[in-house]
Amino acid sequence: MATRPASQADQGRVLSEAVARVATCWKLTNEQLGSVVGISAATASRLRSGSYQLQRAEKAFELGQYLVRLFRSLDALMGSDDAASTSWLKSENLDLGGRPIDLIRTIRGLNDVADYVDDYRARV
Repeated sequence: MATRPASQADQGRVLSEAVARVATCWKLTNEQLGSVVGISAATASRLRSGSYQLQRAEKAFELGQYLVRLFRSLDALMGSDDAASTSWLKSENLDLGGRPIDLIRTIRGLNDVADYVDDYRARV
C-alpha cells in the first residue's frame, strides 16, 4: 500500500509541533528557541501555543529540521533521558569549544553540534 506524501501544510504543522516539543523537553525559553530557528521570541511563543506554524519555504523551517535532527540524535544517545540531554546542552564541551546551548544559536553552530552528536553516535 503506497502512502501519500504529506502536504506542505501538514509538514509545517508536524514540524512546528516537533520543534515546540523539543523546546519543552529541553526547557528552552522563547528567546532561546527563537534564536535557534530564526524567529522572534514572540513568534516562538505563538509556535508553542499552536497559533504559528513553520512554513516550508522559510529558513526557520530548515533550522527547525536541524533542531529536531539534533534532538533525535541526542535523545538516542542519552537513552531518552531529557534531564541528561538538557544537562549536556548546558555544559561546557571542550570538543565543541563552548556550551552546545549557546552554539546552536547560529546556523553553523547548530549544524556543527548536530554533526558532532551524529558522529559520536556512530562510534557507540
